[in-house]
Parts: sequence; C-alpha cells; structure tokens
Amino acid sequence: MSASRYNRQVILPEVGENGQQKLLKARVLIIGAGGLASAILPYLAAAGVGEIGIVDDDVIELSNLHRQVIYKNDAVGKSKVQQAKRMATELNPTTKINAISKRLSGKNALDLFKHYDIIVDATDNLLTKYLINDACCIVNKPLVYGSIYRFEGQVSVFNYKNGPTYRCLYPDENSRSLNCNDAGVIGISVGIIGMLQANEVIKMILEIGEVLSSKILVYNLLNNEQQKYDFEKKENLVIDKSAFEAKYKTIENQVEEIAAETILDKIDTDGVLFLDIRNSDEFPKMNFKNGIQIPLLNLESEIEKLDKNQTIYVFCQSGIRSKTAMELLNKHQFKNVKSIIGGALVLNQLMEEGTKA
Repeated sequence: MSASRYNRQVILPEVGENGQQKLLKARVLIIGAGGLASAILPYLAAAGVGEIGIVDDDVIELSNLHRQVIYKNDAVGKSKVQQAKRMATELNPTTKINAISKRLSGKNALDLFKHYDIIVDATDNLLTKYLINDACCIVNKPLVYGSIYRFEGQVSVFNYKNGPTYRCLYPDENSRSLNCNDAGVIGISVGIIGMLQANEVIKMILEIGEVLSSKILVYNLLNNEQQKYDFEKKENLVIDKSAFEAKYKTIENQVEEIAAETILDKIDTDGVLFLDIRNSDEFPKMNFKNGIQIPLLNLESEIEKLDKNQTIYVFCQSGIRSKTAMELLNKHQFKNVKSIIGGALVLNQLMEEGTKA
C-alpha cells in the first residue's frame, strides 16, 4: 500500500490502515459508463478500491461531453469503457479496472455480479434498473442506486443485509420514465448524485456511517434542498432464479437487431418504414421518404401513426434507445420490427461514404 497516496484518508479515525486494507480488497461493479459513472469511477479508484468493473456497450458521442467529464473531445466515437479504464488507470495504476464492453442482459448479469461485492447502478434505462435489481437479489449483492430527472436526483441502497429492493420502492415496472436523452440534464446533477453513490459504496466497504438502506434521498439542485423518505421491504416482490431467467430471456428475444449496411437499399422504398425515435434537435438529420420521427418520449401516445403490417426499422443516435423502443413496440404486438445497430451515426456515415464512392 502506498502510504503517501492514501495518507489523507488513512489518518481519519474511521478509516485507518485497516479501513484502507478493506478498500484495497473490495470489488465494485459499475453498470453504465455515462454521467453518473463519471463521478463514481474516479472517486472509487482514487480512494483505492482494489478492483472495479465497468459495463457498457456504448461509444462516446459529442452530446455526452457536457456531463460525462472523464472523456475528452478526441475520444468521440470510441468505446466508453475503454476510455474510462484509461482515465482511471492513469489516476491510480494500483486499482484493477475491468472494462466490460457489452450490454448487460439476463444472460450475463448473474455471472458478472457474482465476482463483485457491491453493484452500482449508473444507468438511465428503466428496464435495465429492474434487471440489475433482480440479479442483485438472486446473487445477494447490495445495490447502490442513483437516478436523475432534470434538476432532481435520487440515491438509495437496495438489498443491503436483506433490506428492501428497488421493486419495494417502485413496484410498477410498466411506469413511464424519461432518461436524460429525453428529459434533459445538466452536468452538475449527475456529478452530485454520482458522488453520493460513491459515498454509499465507501461507507459499506468501511462499515461506517448510516447506509441509505430502507431510505431514499431526494436532492433538488435548484434550491439545494434534500429529503429522505423511509420505505419497507415487500417480500412478495422478489423473484427467484427460474423466474428471472424466463422473464429476461423473453424480453431479450424480442429485440432483433440489424446491421445498417444491409438495409441501405430499403431507404426511400415502399413497404418499409424507418422510425427515428430521436428528439427533433438531434443531428445528423435523416430525411427519408419512407421515414417518420417520433421521439421515444411520445412513442406510446403516438403509436397509432405506425402500421403493424409494415416492416419497421427503428433507430436512435447510436443504437441504445432504439432497443427500449423495440420493447415498447413488441408490447403493442408489432411483429416486423428491427433495431438498427449503431443508429443514425452509422447510417449517416454509410450514406456519406456511398455518395463519395
């Protein structure tokens, strides 16, 4: 252990050399490499957490940089987890960083979670939050939760010492929730909430303070007010392993992806529809004769604009949100739907290359 690196926290009576050894032996998994993770990862690495995994299959976009501050401008287009690993390793080369460049799913969640002591939810996707919660319950791992809605953030700890879970607080899995792409977000909010999540991780490792189990902290950035609310465990909301596997296998089998280069000849042809679920202010603009733009936020309320008999190719900016749209369309009995891998960014690049050729 580097005495000089950790000196300022080791001299705290609540930490000491024994506490630092606990940190060095700890293994933490962060799901998502976006804004929340941009605060969580550097502080855990700097504190000396021995092993940190970070899971995300996304690439860095220019619109990420105002809040995902661990990435640099020249990293646009590169893997988030690989760039996150690079940053954290430069900050503290003694911390082992596992860059897991894949989408969390029902197929890999249980095996991934078993290796770590604490799981941190740094996602902004509602369905993924339920997946993380359910997997944590099955493998009995505490879950540090964080979420953002515009200028308000929430933090809690679920499944800690058999405490309440995410489903105890939010039992309605079909509720509509906006992510930051749709609702908007200021970078400071993810920084504050991410650091509060990192604080809960540190407290659990060191076994100090009062962990936010059975409580949710709500922080308002506009007036600097925060409240804590109590909630109780509901035993009937925990699913077992067989139910977990059946549930998420069904969901994931409904999401069919297709490579952009295989459908270029379908652009401006009858019989198929290109559904753009991005917001109207996102670039590049994709103007297809057989295209329609319905933001993900409005998709369910405007679903009657779509023809169930058509083949529908769904795309967002990079191929992440389109999977959520796919799940929604499948719920409404749309059968011929595919998500375009890489989204508008890949489509636009292929079209530009075709024009030059």
